[in-house]
Amino acid sequence: MNFNQCVGGAFHRTVVAQGAQQAPYQRGLAGTKVAFEPDGQPRLDGRRQCRAQRQRGGFIGERCRKMRGMHDWSELSKKIKGWGRELGFDAIGIARPTLDETAEGGLVAWLAAGCHGEMDYMAAHGMKRARPTELVAGTRAVIVVRMNYRTASADFFRKALCDEKRAVISTYALGRDYHKLLRGRLQQLADRIEAEIGKFAHRVFTDSAPVMEVELARNAGLGWRGKHTLLLSREAGSWFFLGELFVNLPLLPDAPTTDHCGNCRACLDACPTAAFIEPYRLDARRCISYLSIELKGAIPLELRPLIGNRIYGCDDCQLACPWNRFAPPTREADFSPRLGLDSANLVALFAWSETDFNEKFAGSPIRRIGHERWLRNIAVAMGNALGESDGVTGAPGAPDAAPATADIVAALRARLEHPSALVREHVAWALAQLHSPTAQGRAGSMHHSLHEPT
Repeated sequence: MNFNQCVGGAFHRTVVAQGAQQAPYQRGLAGTKVAFEPDGQPRLDGRRQCRAQRQRGGFIGERCRKMRGMHDWSELSKKIKGWGRELGFDAIGIARPTLDETAEGGLVAWLAAGCHGEMDYMAAHGMKRARPTELVAGTRAVIVVRMNYRTASADFFRKALCDEKRAVISTYALGRDYHKLLRGRLQQLADRIEAEIGKFAHRVFTDSAPVMEVELARNAGLGWRGKHTLLLSREAGSWFFLGELFVNLPLLPDAPTTDHCGNCRACLDACPTAAFIEPYRLDARRCISYLSIELKGAIPLELRPLIGNRIYGCDDCQLACPWNRFAPPTREADFSPRLGLDSANLVALFAWSETDFNEKFAGSPIRRIGHERWLRNIAVAMGNALGESDGVTGAPGAPDAAPATADIVAALRARLEHPSALVREHVAWALAQLHSPTAQGRAGSMHHSLHEPT
């Protein structure tokens, strides 16, 4: 899941930000000397004249701008948002580099409870994740961008989840890797800013560093944190990627967005594995996205039947969210499904060799899990298909009726001697699900999340 503060609450954020913006003016005025005209009236030097012009509301010329070493930060902030839209971002906001105290406290409690599972990187950088100015010293503003990635309707995915022989892959991973695309566009935005004002310090992040991006996006006015912990927007739901540009420029921050979830709990009730401890708190150790992507070892036995045919990630909480009815489709061709992954068959994908996997998934986020975990995930999905099957296809009583699961059984048996102990164990478990009353009973609850939210 996508997942920031004044140190010790010693300073109010607004005061700190305003002070940062005023500092250059204050530096420019410090130690100003006053000369006198022959008539005895004081004559202001250049900097004092510029200040007097501002106080009188007069026009501030380019000479004054250069003297004070400043730009019109309000105007630059507006330009940045325009340039961002030209680059294909669907929304751009600006946040202060400080997060409220609840963000850091929530992170500490979440890590202490072990909810991050094996994701040690979540705790590897101390509290830098919640303190942007410690992550990147000198940061004075964070430009946050949003890019839509929805490619199909919720109905399409609900139907896929009901076809147990079909592979279901999280929407975001059906196309090309979003990291490179967003990083490239953010760097183009930084280049455009530099062309306008000259060199400045900045760093680009796209889900690639200890950044609490949902909190920053909320502070930038791009949405609010939903009960499923993802950012939500009235205009775009939650089907979008986030990226950040940390800058040392005192840009004007946007106002945070208020919460619009109300009493709705559709996303919480839709989770196949009951991974939400409470609203706004996820136990990653039960989340299918964690189990199929982040977990390196064996998937817990009690959770396997609940995974269904999801082989990479899970979108159920997003599919259930009423706000996602308003989510527009992506404008980016790179996010469109590749390799027929939106309609792929489990058996066909299970047959890929490691070479096939690496070649086909070049430029895909799926490649990071490796071929071994790819086979592990598909074996679980195939086991669930065996557990749900009635064993026969074709017309009832037809002499040429064939076992519906014969191809799955054959594919699994072909991997029984796989070099990986991890793969072998999951294959053996999958084969044991054939005609297993226990598996069928547990699998009966797998599709409870497919109903329309009430």
